Amino acid sequence: MFFKQLPARDASLSYLFGCIGHRKAIAVDVVAGDESWFAEQAAALGVTISYVVDTHLHADHYSGGRSLAAGVGAPYCLHEAARDVVRFPFESLRDGQELDVGNVQVKVLHTPGHTMESVSLLVKDLRRGDAPWFVVTGDTLFVGAVGRPDLAGREVEMASMLYDSLHGKLLDLPQELEMFPAHQAGSACGVGLSGKPSSTIGFEKRWNPILSMSREDFVAALTSDVPPRPTGMDAILAANTGA
Repeated sequence: MFFKQLPARDASLSYLFGCIGHRKAIAVDVVAGDESWFAEQAAALGVTISYVVDTHLHADHYSGGRSLAAGVGAPYCLHEAARDVVRFPFESLRDGQELDVGNVQVKVLHTPGHTMESVSLLVKDLRRGDAPWFVVTGDTLFVGAVGRPDLAGREVEMASMLYDSLHGKLLDLPQELEMFPAHQAGSACGVGLSGKPSSTIGFEKRWNPILSMSREDFVAALTSDVPPRPTGMDAILAANTGA
């Protein structure tokens, strides 16, 4: 397996990883303007980008996912819940689906709460065994924080949904499992994010204060002091959904 993390604009984190042996790769949460980096990295490694995935419809930056997918001839993928708002064709992902990236297998976990279509990606390398190696958590779980639930409205309902996604899908994963979020400190998509670009599930369970709260306290904490919306959010969402 190869793995590359790209710190991008607006405190975003993007990913390119895959299997050298089968010459396959997956690109995740590409920021507009960075498409050439992904294409160049893939060419240098001698791999083909087989999937381009956005973990959700981004509200804080323009996505480069569709552009990269068109440029390399790969499907652009979102969770199937995005069909309710997206106005262009895309390849739908469903909960539990596995993406074949050679010896790298990527399992889709539907983790709504930040947005309805949010997913996390559980990754394993079959050459090393059947246990997962890491999880890409999008805007569901950050280092030291969680995603904000208010951007689509219905913040109380979405915060409760986020609690279920965290406690039902992510926090029961192996404690030593590495987690890689879509943002670090400076992002408008959460409050209290660390500048550290990765963590482990066990470290977050121990030190991320909101993860030890009851559902009631969790929802109250996320909805009582809502930060300002990302600058230009309406225009960004219009572009990212094709509206």
